[in-house]
Amino acid sequence: MTFLHPEFIYYMLPPLIILFALLLSQKEKQAVFFSEEVMEKLRVNSKRLSLRARNALFFIIGILLILALAQPVIPDGKVQVQVKSADIMIGLDISDSMLATDVYPSRLELAKHKILSLLALAPTERIGVVAFAKAGYLVSPLSFDHDAVSFLVKQLSTNSITEKGTDFVQLLSGVEESMKDQKKRYLLILSDGGDDSDFSEEIAYAKEHHITVFVLGMGTSAGAPIKSDTGFVMQKGKIIISKLNPSISSLATQTGGVYIEGVNSDRDIEKMLSEIETKVQQKTLKSQEITKFIPLFHIPIGFALFLLLLAISSMGKREVVHVPSAFIIGLVLVASTPSHAGLLDFQLLGDAKKAYENADFQESTSLYKKYLKNHESSEANYNLASSLYKNKKYSEAVDVYKKVNFTDKSKQAGVLYNLANSYAKSGELQQAVDTYKQSLVFKSDEDAKINKEIVEKLLKEQQEKNKQNKDQNKTEQDQSNKDKNNQDKNQQNKDQKDQSKENQDKNQQDKEKQNKQDQQNQESSANKPTQNGMSNKEEQKWLQRLNSGTPTHMYKLGSMKTQKDSKNEKPW
Repeated sequence: MTFLHPEFIYYMLPPLIILFALLLSQKEKQAVFFSEEVMEKLRVNSKRLSLRARNALFFIIGILLILALAQPVIPDGKVQVQVKSADIMIGLDISDSMLATDVYPSRLELAKHKILSLLALAPTERIGVVAFAKAGYLVSPLSFDHDAVSFLVKQLSTNSITEKGTDFVQLLSGVEESMKDQKKRYLLILSDGGDDSDFSEEIAYAKEHHITVFVLGMGTSAGAPIKSDTGFVMQKGKIIISKLNPSISSLATQTGGVYIEGVNSDRDIEKMLSEIETKVQQKTLKSQEITKFIPLFHIPIGFALFLLLLAISSMGKREVVHVPSAFIIGLVLVASTPSHAGLLDFQLLGDAKKAYENADFQESTSLYKKYLKNHESSEANYNLASSLYKNKKYSEAVDVYKKVNFTDKSKQAGVLYNLANSYAKSGELQQAVDTYKQSLVFKSDEDAKINKEIVEKLLKEQQEKNKQNKDQNKTEQDQSNKDKNNQDKNQQNKDQKDQSKENQDKNQQDKEKQNKQDQQNQESSANKPTQNGMSNKEEQKWLQRLNSGTPTHMYKLGSMKTQKDSKNEKPW
């Protein structure tokens, strides 16, 4: 057996021995004035523990508590522990084009929110930030201190620099400079893509220096004007409309990374983090062999509690003591309760917290549920709900967050903020807005305000979409009824037209029959010989040739159209 913290024994046990030595050596106040024989006659023999005996018990209790604080343990083998991390550098575009408001509240503010979300989603990763426009500026080196990185990111604005424009080569150069000791470098860019359509130079530089680029596009294809202190940015008398440059996707895809177009929710940054984790090779920062121990501190604590009961009860030395039945029941319950569900529940909570810190949210959820089977705790419920949220079980997280109730206003504001986030993730936007408002009543928080505004915008878009769908369905129904009426009308017109056509065909047949009869009569008349022995048709042909000026003995080819011979015409 050994002690993990023997300093408690070295520094606390000697003063305790001195203190109780003085107490035990002191005489009672009456003994100063009376002899021991007189005191024996005056003292009532109650057959209970004397003051000195109780002090002796308290002295032993103090020793046992000090031993418990020193944490007695038994070695239980050794394990190899490695600390790994994925080093990710973030490049944030702070050029003036990021002031465009085609995404809410602006491209820059939304990009900063994405970075803060990434810092919260990746607590075990080293993350650094570089701000860039025409040149790159290191905001934070690679760090595990995400609170400090978050603070620095919140302070960034387009006023942080004076250069205009966007130069990605300068950004890549800055990343390569700040990550010299890394063989492979990973860069996440949040930008609208600038104005260039050709990124071949950037791609070549990234490949040469082993930089894998991931791009989260900020903005929309429709674009928006850029606000300035005097209104909107103008060029040649016209307001500039800044749009998301889709060409920047080539910088990501051709360097082995991923391109995702940003949205107002956190789905894009969650997907981006998932893609980064699949491609990034985690670096082993530290490897150490540690010894596992079996804790024994509960043993001296148990003996100390037993002696404390004896000391405060002042039981007589020879008096038969009837132990209360309630105490017996308590001992039976303690004896029948497994050790891991009683005194060792603190270890269960420690394991759950450790699993949460290691991003093993499934394991932490299981451990917190196990603890809550035997205990009801707002803190434990809050931690369980947070584990469920991280495990993307948003509906279950909502149910557990509702059980949490803190008297501290700041803590309760945090509970309501997380509950609102869970509502938003599960698609219950109206409940999310209402809960954000409740959170802001307890405490004014910038993140809660931003999230509330984002969800309110999404809710408004959803309502407008539902209204449009409803109007569209109504229009389609009206059009369907109109088409049906037109179809009936067209069918009626068709029937009338068919009847008219039938009558017309009948008249046409009668007319053709009459024409045929007249033609037969005419041909009969035409073929009838005239006085000069020619038929009428032969005579007409000769007259036509004579009138055209053509000699009768000659026939100019091509000057006359080919005439069709009648069936009944005679050759000549």
